[in-house]
Amino acid sequence: MNEKQQTIKASVSVSGVGLHTGVAVNMTFVPAPANHGYKFQRVDLPGQPTVTADVDNVVDLSRGTTIEENGARVHTVEHTLAALVGLQLDNVLIQLDGPEPPIMDGSSIKFVEALESVGFVEQNAYRDYFEIPEYVHYKNEEKDIEIAALPLPDYRLTVMVDYNSSVINSQHAFLNDIAQFSTQIASCRTFVFLHELEMLFKQNLIKGGDLANAIVIADREVGEGELDHLADLLKKPKISIDKAKGILNNIELHYPNEMARHKLLDLIGDLALVGRPLKAQILAARPGHAANIAFAKKIKKLIKQKKGDVPSYNPSKPPIFDINQIAQLLPHGYPFRMIDKIIALDENSVVGIKNVTINEEFFVGHFDGNPVMPGVLQLEAMAQTGGILVLSSVPDPENYWPYLIGIENCRFRKNVFPGDTVIFKCVFISPMKRGIVKMTGRGYVNDQLVCEADMIASLVRKK
Repeated sequence: MNEKQQTIKASVSVSGVGLHTGVAVNMTFVPAPANHGYKFQRVDLPGQPTVTADVDNVVDLSRGTTIEENGARVHTVEHTLAALVGLQLDNVLIQLDGPEPPIMDGSSIKFVEALESVGFVEQNAYRDYFEIPEYVHYKNEEKDIEIAALPLPDYRLTVMVDYNSSVINSQHAFLNDIAQFSTQIASCRTFVFLHELEMLFKQNLIKGGDLANAIVIADREVGEGELDHLADLLKKPKISIDKAKGILNNIELHYPNEMARHKLLDLIGDLALVGRPLKAQILAARPGHAANIAFAKKIKKLIKQKKGDVPSYNPSKPPIFDINQIAQLLPHGYPFRMIDKIIALDENSVVGIKNVTINEEFFVGHFDGNPVMPGVLQLEAMAQTGGILVLSSVPDPENYWPYLIGIENCRFRKNVFPGDTVIFKCVFISPMKRGIVKMTGRGYVNDQLVCEADMIASLVRKK
């Protein structure tokens, strides 16, 4: 699995009709900055509102996953999101001029092919994996659905489906390497049972449904009169059933277990709404969108309980900037070299590391017998971290000095002691104007907030 975040090298578009809305739509994948995540944008609506791909934004689960935010709704997002997760893309803006991504052939393969055609670019930030720390379980007794997640330093999924059908026996599908999504899972199409079609039409769904974008399984005997009626519904001159295979118009399956593989595809897409790439073993028996989303909400709740917004730090990973590179950007001398590493940096945020040791000169007198890092020096370290962010906003940082010109809302929450590692995160909260920018900063030790402040910085060109 990738360590660094990725986006696409260039925009790319696909066109078609939405499965449930039947509306013709153009969908464009657009490169996005690090830590942007997945966002849909309804460019056909006033103000072109965006909808974040987040489980908290799910508003409907009628035969697909629908999300809504800022007064904009996007239907059936799971196949699109599955393609992004399967290709290990982290930051993409998905622009739509209609309410629903095109269904294409009922799978994710057309999205995968479009994205692969423009290529990917590695970004200057690490992927923020959530590693499942403990057994997580969801069960729906009534529908006999179970989904579980187990700790694993990888992302693997196994799905079982069983419809008590004479046409489809119990099927299993698995994906042990997410890099194989495009070859093993992406082409597997959505499916529906014949007895469900009439009901779906009556519910005003599958307006864009067609035998070219879904597998229809005939799970009972059908007379000529009903076949003619189905042909009218699906706007086909004639429909036939291969009784041996039990599939309308004798459509060839890509895999004998294509239905189970498609359910795995749906599960990947729905779990993308957790908002972070996962490391876990996922086991699912008879999953569906409602169960997937209920399970995703359990994981999202666990994320909030475990960490919140604390940046992750793996000391074994190479930094974005080491101490020598930091010294070139911020030429502070002893004893004011306060930052040891920069581990994440994008257009709007930066994460820096300060390793606090007893050899720091200020511990000599602060306090004797009770060494505590002075709050003003915590603030200085946070300001230097923010200084890297400010300098990164110009193409020639070597020609500028970053100055701290204002501090607001400063608080020191906990003491910092020798042996602590402080993780500082600074984020722009206003755009730069005339060389002046405002940012918020926070410092953490062992996932606990130790200091915070809003800072105003000024970039001044060197003479």
